Amino acid sequence: MPSPADVLGTTYPDTEPYLVGREKVREFARAVGSTDPVSLDPAAARAAGFADVVAPPTFAVVVQERTLVQLLADDRAGIELSHVVHGEQRFVSSRPIVAGDALTARMTITSVKSLGGNAMITAESEIRDEAGEHVVTAVSTLVVRGDA
Repeated sequence: MPSPADVLGTTYPDTEPYLVGREKVREFARAVGSTDPVSLDPAAARAAGFADVVAPPTFAVVVQERTLVQLLADDRAGIELSHVVHGEQRFVSSRPIVAGDALTARMTITSVKSLGGNAMITAESEIRDEAGEHVVTAVSTLVVRGDA
């Protein structure tokens, strides 16, 4: 029977590039309640030294989501989406995400722990720009409920 422990240490292939769009950044900023002008106004972003609007730090989940799809589709993990709860999220950034970036992500399953019949899976998604430079690492812990 498949188990989340079966994917511990797995590194999935790079995602297709995600082109960060100006309107996507602005929509995301509004959705999270950001009023920072550098996230909403290209002129303010340029005045602050950026090429275009700057995404709020949590925008990285938009790119990371493409890696999590790989885990959920991996038959070895045996994960049923209806049993998944998002337990924790954190980010380690080298620089902000800016509209115009073309970002790829590569996820590695770094930890799988069993707790009370549930599996806690920690996945690190390293997000890089078109030059291959690190932009942000998004770390998620997913709780997969055991069968009741």
